[in-house]
Parts: sequence; structure tokens; C-alpha cells
Amino acid sequence: MNKKSVQKLVLFLTGLEQRVVDNSSFFKGIVIKLKSGTKQYEANITLKDGKLFLNYNGRTDRLEISWLSARVSKIAESYEALTLVYEERGTSIIIEADDKNVKMRSKDTKATEACKGHNETAQIANRDYFIKVGPADDVLKAIGILGENGKIRNDMIRKYNQIDHYIELVDDMLKTLCSKYGSLNIIDCGCGKSYLSFVLNYYIKDVLKKNCYFTGLDISKIVIDASYRIAENLGYKNMNFRITDIRDYTAEKDIHLVISLHACDTATDEAISLAVRNNAKAMVVVPCCQKEILSQYSFDMLHSITKHGVLKARLADILTDGIRLLILEALGYKVSIVEYVSPLETPKNLMIRAEKAGSINYSLINEYKKLKETLGIHPTIEKLISPYF
Repeated sequence: MNKKSVQKLVLFLTGLEQRVVDNSSFFKGIVIKLKSGTKQYEANITLKDGKLFLNYNGRTDRLEISWLSARVSKIAESYEALTLVYEERGTSIIIEADDKNVKMRSKDTKATEACKGHNETAQIANRDYFIKVGPADDVLKAIGILGENGKIRNDMIRKYNQIDHYIELVDDMLKTLCSKYGSLNIIDCGCGKSYLSFVLNYYIKDVLKKNCYFTGLDISKIVIDASYRIAENLGYKNMNFRITDIRDYTAEKDIHLVISLHACDTATDEAISLAVRNNAKAMVVVPCCQKEILSQYSFDMLHSITKHGVLKARLADILTDGIRLLILEALGYKVSIVEYVSPLETPKNLMIRAEKAGSINYSLINEYKKLKETLGIHPTIEKLISPYF
């Protein structure tokens, strides 16, 4: 390859060096096809522990990332043409070089038609899925939703719909956060096997094309170990997991989003508290089993209604989530609450979404204090964020 083309190739490769540094958690590898006459040769580059490994001409050499452009351009000098494919999650960059020209183009992972052959009654009719069968096969198989035959398992159709609807409900929030902060740091409280984080990870990086980093928190070593295994199998290097109580966790860097799915009773309050204490930009929680206020509240004016146990329990659920919303509003969050799934599937179906929007509203804090006194309650969420109250 002539000197002019090699010099231009060096410029493109220097840009790739920086990309490897910036996106090391998403880097998959580089494949280089080399042409000399009628013969073709291949070289491969992988990344491990911050070093590149070049497999070429029967040997493997370890390289500093900053050596990439020099080493590849030196190899290119001995050939007539080169095609280099840089792969990271969701994106391919292709460099084609010969004596006439050097061109670079990118090719994003394209979504294919979703859910062909999955028209079972439990599926949402005519739905344009966010997590599409085809592009998302790897993650859907890893969490047990997709079978080896490439189709959604019959017993997982409902779960698939729930996960996809979750993405639909947080899509606007994710796009807003990505536009503001670029790369997102996300904490999954009570993560379990982290199925939701794996799907969110896929959606943010592979679909929205934004960088993201996940930390899963859980007190169970069994589920944390399971999460690590899934992340390793998927090659999701942008995830880590910690065995810890949510109350004991303090973030080492800015948190953009805190999530919690079906955290039972006051565990939802612990997730909200973690977000507040760490000044998270947003949170999405789906509460479950709101028991605490049920055993505390009383309201004489409604005794003729709350004497019926089932009605008292349902009102306790409403009060619990309503108080959470009021406190978050008082702390400067813009809040909303929506049905996450149909109440026919589960009565624990509400999703609380909150985005940091302003400063503390002391009139709302006073409103909460009056409500607390009227009902005779002492919510855990207040104790967890007590400096504000």
C-alpha cells in the first residue's frame, strides 16, 4: 500500500485507539482482512485487562492501546488492500484501504422484524416491540425468555410483554437522561438475578447507542453470583454486582438512575432513600407488599369503611405510595405514577417515576407532616432521609 494511503489509514486508526479507551467496556474485537494479489490473510485483535492482543502470521503479540495505529499501519505497508472491522456492542466501524483511497464508515446493528410467529393470546396484539426478537436474541436467551428455537417460550410470553412495557414506560426518561449526561450510571436496588438490568443495558447501549454502567445490589450471594455468570456469558463488561444491604451503599460516582422492581414493603423506601441520599437524577420503582402503614394508620372519619379489612389494606397501599410521591415532590422531584401491568395480572402493578427538577419545597414538607399527624403514622422513608424532616 502506498505511503499516502498508509498515512491516511494512521489517522483513522488513531481515532480507533481513543475509541477503544473510551468504550473498553463495550469493545468486542477487530478483524483485519489483508489482500496481496490473489491471496488473503487475516489478523485479529482482542482486548484483555487493558491490553490489546494481536494475532497475526501465526503469533500473538501484546500491545499497548496507543500502539494500535503504528502496528496495523506497518502491517498494511506489505499488502495491496486492507479491510478492518472494529466491533463494539451495537456498532461496527469498517475501514477499507488500498492504493487509491481509504474510507471509513459505521454500521449500526439494525432491528429486524419482531416477534414473527408469536401471536398467542397473551401477547399484545400488533405491538411494535422495543426489545425485538432477532437483535435482542442473546439477552432474551440469557434471561430465559427466548428458547433455543429462536421463539419466545410459551410460558414466558407474559414476562416478555411486561419487560417490554417497562422499557416503553421509561423510554422518554432514558432518552432525556442520555441527552443530558451522555453516559448513564444506573443502580439496581435488590437486583436479584438482574434480568431487568440486562434488558435495560441492551436497550441503552445497543438500541439507543449510548454508554451505560450498571451496579446491582443485593444481600444474596447466590443471585449476585448468578448475575455475574449471565453478564460474563453476554460479554456485558459494563456491569458489576455487590453483596450489600441497600442502606449501606454509597455511590462512588454520580448516579443518573436508580431502579427497583417489586421491592417488598420498606425495601422500596430504601431504594428511594438511596436515590435521594446520592442525589440521583431520576428513579423508577415498582413497589410491592406495602405492609408498614397498614398496621399504623387510623382515621376515625373513615372507620365505617376501613372496618372492612380488605378495604383498609387497599387504602393503606394507596396511602403508602401517595406519601412516597408527596415526599419526593417535597424534595424537588417531578413525579408520576402509572399502571405498569394490568391489575388482572397482579394488584402490585404501580410504577413510580421521579426526575430531579428543583429544590426542596418546604410547604410540601409541612403538608406531609400534617398528613402524618392526622393518620398517626411513622413511615420508614422519613427515617431513612431524616435530615430533610
